[in-house]
Amino acid sequence: MRTLQDILTDLPFADLPPAWQDHDLVAFSPTKRLWDYQQEALQYALNALWKYYEDFRDYAEGEPEAANAERKERLWAWYRDNGLEANLDIPLKKQKRDVRALLEAYYPAEDGHIPYRHLVNRMGFWMATGSGKSLVLIKLIEVLWRLMRRGEIPAYPVLVLTARDDLLAQLKAHVGEFNTGRTDFRIHLEDLKAYPERRRMFLPLVGEHELTVFFYRADNLSVEQKERIVDFRNYENNGRWYVLLDEAHKGDREDSKRQHIYSILSRRGFLFNFSATFTDPRDLLTTVYNFNLSEFVRAGYGKHIAILKQENRAFKDKEDYTGTEKQRVVLKALLILAYARKAQETSPSEQKTYHRPLMLTLVNSVNTRDADLKLFFRELKRIGQGHINEQVWEQARKELWAELAEGPEWLFEGQRFQADQALFDGITQEELLRLVYNASTPGDIEVLLRPSNRQEMAFKLKSADQPFALIKIGDISKWLREELEGYEVIEGYEDEGFFRRLNEEDSPINILMGSRTFYEGWDSNRPNVITYINIGTGTEAKKFILQSVGRGVRIEPLPGKRRRLLSLYNAGDVDEATFQALKGRVTALETLFIFGTNRNALQTVIKQLDQEKRREAEHELVLQVNDDAVGGRPLLIPVYREAGHLIVEKRGPRKFEIAQDELEQLKQYVDYLADPRLLVVRHNASPQDIALLTRCLEHREDYFNVYNGRRYGRLDILLPRLFAYFKIIPQEADGLKPLEDEIRHFRHIRVFLKDIGDLQTKIRGVQSYKDPAEERKLLIKSLQQMQISPEEFQRRYDELSKRKPVEVFEHRGQKLQIRHVARHYYLPLLVSERERIDWIRHVIRHPSEVRFLEDLEKYLDQEGNAFADLDWWAFSKIDESLDEVYIPYYDPQSNRIRRFLPDFIFWLQKGDQYAVVFVDPKGMQQTDYQYKVDSYRDLFRDKAGGLEVFHHNGLIARVHLLLYTDDANRAPAGYREYWFDRPEAIPKRLE
Repeated sequence: MRTLQDILTDLPFADLPPAWQDHDLVAFSPTKRLWDYQQEALQYALNALWKYYEDFRDYAEGEPEAANAERKERLWAWYRDNGLEANLDIPLKKQKRDVRALLEAYYPAEDGHIPYRHLVNRMGFWMATGSGKSLVLIKLIEVLWRLMRRGEIPAYPVLVLTARDDLLAQLKAHVGEFNTGRTDFRIHLEDLKAYPERRRMFLPLVGEHELTVFFYRADNLSVEQKERIVDFRNYENNGRWYVLLDEAHKGDREDSKRQHIYSILSRRGFLFNFSATFTDPRDLLTTVYNFNLSEFVRAGYGKHIAILKQENRAFKDKEDYTGTEKQRVVLKALLILAYARKAQETSPSEQKTYHRPLMLTLVNSVNTRDADLKLFFRELKRIGQGHINEQVWEQARKELWAELAEGPEWLFEGQRFQADQALFDGITQEELLRLVYNASTPGDIEVLLRPSNRQEMAFKLKSADQPFALIKIGDISKWLREELEGYEVIEGYEDEGFFRRLNEEDSPINILMGSRTFYEGWDSNRPNVITYINIGTGTEAKKFILQSVGRGVRIEPLPGKRRRLLSLYNAGDVDEATFQALKGRVTALETLFIFGTNRNALQTVIKQLDQEKRREAEHELVLQVNDDAVGGRPLLIPVYREAGHLIVEKRGPRKFEIAQDELEQLKQYVDYLADPRLLVVRHNASPQDIALLTRCLEHREDYFNVYNGRRYGRLDILLPRLFAYFKIIPQEADGLKPLEDEIRHFRHIRVFLKDIGDLQTKIRGVQSYKDPAEERKLLIKSLQQMQISPEEFQRRYDELSKRKPVEVFEHRGQKLQIRHVARHYYLPLLVSERERIDWIRHVIRHPSEVRFLEDLEKYLDQEGNAFADLDWWAFSKIDESLDEVYIPYYDPQSNRIRRFLPDFIFWLQKGDQYAVVFVDPKGMQQTDYQYKVDSYRDLFRDKAGGLEVFHHNGLIARVHLLLYTDDANRAPAGYREYWFDRPEAIPKRLE
C-alpha cells in the first residue's frame, strides 16, 4: 500500500507556486529552529494541501458545497490510481447502534457502508517520540493561517485536541515560546468552550497578525454535555474545522465514537493527525510524513538500538532462581554501563561532548512484597558491598563479551556494534565500583531524602562522596517502612531534586530506577542502557516500551547538535579535526543497549520496534559493497562549507527571478512609501534588508532576472521572498574526503511484498556471479593439481553454467532486472523495466537512468574502450532521497540553496591523476540544469575557467560534471561542454 507520502514524492516542493512555497519553515522562536526533517514534514503537508485545494479543484471564496465533495472524490481516485486496493469503507452493521446513528446522520451510506472517500480529507504525521512533532504541529498552524490570509484555503477555525493534560500543558508552553518576540504573527489559545460566545459576538478568528486556536482534551468530546464533557454538536460548525490531533487517535477505528466525531468536525475542512504510533491501515494510507522511530534512528537523529540476547530470566515471576543468577544478570547490565562510562571518560576533554551515560531500570511492580524493583535493588546493594561471587563475575564477563565480540545488530540499520576489547578488558571490579557506584572501595548503602519530595530517593555508598542511583516512583513511604528498614537515612539533603538535575553536567546519578510513572514528558540524552523487568506483553506494555525507547535514543554529541557524529560530519556541522578526535570512542555513547526479562519480553520489544520499522508485508533488503571493484581504493567525494558572504555580496551573484512588470510595480511601491521605516514596520524588514533592496533596485540588471517572467501576484508574497533572498549564504568547496556512509540507499531497499524468498534467492545468485571463464580456469587448475575429484569438478562446472549476470523478478507485470555490473559500488544493481514500480523503493527506474546504464554497458563490451586505459575506475548510483553526495546550488524557484544529486558518480584514476565525475542523464527538458551547472562552475572552476585542483594522499584530483542526452549538439553554446551523448566522454576527463 502506497502512502500519501509515497505518492507525493514525485511532486517536488520547489515546484509549488510562490503562495504555497514561500513560508518560513525554519524559525520557531528566538532560540529554536526546526530541524531539516521537521521542515520536510511541513513541505509534504503543503504539497498535500496544494494538491487538495488547488490542483484537484482550485479553492474560491464562496464556492458551492459540491466543490469540497469533488476534491474528496478526486483525492480518493488519486489513491486508487496509485495502487490502493484495500476496502477501507466502514461497515455499518458492525457498529454499535449509537455509532451507526452518528455516522448515518452526517455521511451518506451506500450498500450498508460509509464509503471511505467521505473521510479521506486527512493527513497523518507519524513521528517518533522525541522528534519534536509538537513543534511541527504549531508551525503547521502558522502555515494554515498564512494560506487562509492568502485566500488559498477556506478561513475555518482551528482546533487542537490532545490525549492528556500534560500534552495540553506542553502545547501552551510551546505556543508561549513560539509567540515570544513575534510581531508579525501570534497564536491565541482559547478553550473550546469559548467558541460559541466568540461566534455569537462575531469576533474574528483569523486576524491580520493573529489566529485564535481552540483546544480541548480529545476524550472529553462526546454526544452529551456535562461539566467537562462537551457535546460536539454544539461546536460542530457544519464540519468546517481544521482539526489537529496530538496523540488523540488511540482506539479501534470502527468502534471508537470519538474517532468519528473528529472526522465529522472536519468533514468540510481537514484533519491532521500527529502520533508516534500508527497501526490502523487508514492512518498508514494517509501518512503524509513518516519519521517514526526507525526513520529517526536511520537518519542519525537518535542512538543506535541494540537489543541484547542476554536474558533477565532470574527476575521472572513465579520462578525460583538463586541469588547468584540474579547477580549475574545485574552484573551484565552494570558492565555495559561501565563500558559506556569508560568510553565517555576516554574521549577528549577539550570541549563539552556527549553525556554521562545512565542506566534506566524499568519495572512492572514497585511496592509488592517481592517487587521487581526490590529484587533488583537488593542485587545492586550486594554488588556495592563487594559481595561478588568470583565465578559469577567471570561468567558474566565471559558471556557478555562473547555477545559483544559477535557484534549485536543495530535495529533498523543492517549494521552491527563493534566493541573495543581493550576498553572492556579494563573494567575490573574496582573500576566497576568507580564507574557505577562513584566509589573506590565497597561499602554499605545509605539513603538520601528530601522531606518535601515523597517520590524520589537517592542511594550512596558510605565509602563514596556522591550518590550513584535514584529511585523515582509514585510514593516512597512503603519502601522506607519495609525495604529500607535499618538503613541509614539522611534527610534534609541539600539539593533541589536529583531527578530534576539528572541532565546537569555535574549530576552523579548513574542509575535511574522506576516504574511507568516518570517517563512522560521526561527528556534526556543520557540513557545508554535500559533493562526491562517483567514489563509484560500487553497493549500498555508495548506503548510503554516504545515511548521509553523513544526517549532513550536522544543524543547530543556537541552542544545544540542533536545528530550522531558521522551524520553531523557528513552534513558539514562538525569539522574534520573534531570528527577525527571523537570518532574512536563514540559507538558506545551512540548506542542504546536493551535488556529484557525473558525471551517473551525481548520479543515484545523487538516486535513492537519492528512494527515501527515496517508496515505489513514490508521488508528491507541490504545489498553488498562490491569489494572486488572498490576494496582498498580511494572513493573521494566533495565536501562544502558556508561562504563568508551573502549571495548578493558576491561578484556576479545568482539573480532573483521576477517578471518585468512586477519589478516595475515593486520599484513604484518603494518610491511611493518614500520613508524606509515604513517598509520596516509594514513588512517586518530589517535595516539591512532595506539597504540591500535599495541597492538592488538601483542596479536592477545586476540583481534581477526578468527573462523567466516569474510571477508572485502580491507584494506581501514578493517582498518576504526578496528579503529571504538577501539572507541566503552560498556554499563553497572545502576539499575532498573518502566516502563513508554518504551512499547508503543500497542498505535500505524497501520491498512491499509478503514473500520475498524468490527475490532474495535471485539477488544472492547474482551477487555471487563471477566471470565464468576465470572460474573455469581455476577449476581446471584445481583438478590438474588433484585438489578436487573429477566428480567435484563436474558438479562445480555444471553449477557455473547455471549462474547468470542478470536475473528478472516479476510481480504484477512489473519486472525488476537484477544485474551484476562489475565496476559498480555495490551488487547487484536493481533496475526496473518500467518507471512506475510500486512494490520496491530505491532502485533505478527513470527511463533516462536506464538508457544511460544500457549505453554504458554496451560501450564497455567494445574492444579497446577508453575505460580500459585507466588504472582503475568504479561508479555508483546516487539516490536523491537517502544519499548525501551532492552539489549545492541556488534554486530561484524555491529561493534557497538546494542539493543537486546527480544520478551517478564515477571515480577514475590513472597514475596520480584522479577524477570525480558526476553524471546526470535527465536531459535538456529540465530547464533548471543551468542553475546547477552555474553552481558547479562557481565551486569547481577557477576564475580563468580551469578546473580547481584538490590534493589527497598524493593524488591530484579534479571534480567534473557531465549531463547525458540524446544529442549533445542541441545544447546551448554556453553549456555545451557539459553535455555528452557517448559514454566514452567519461574516461576522457582524465586525458
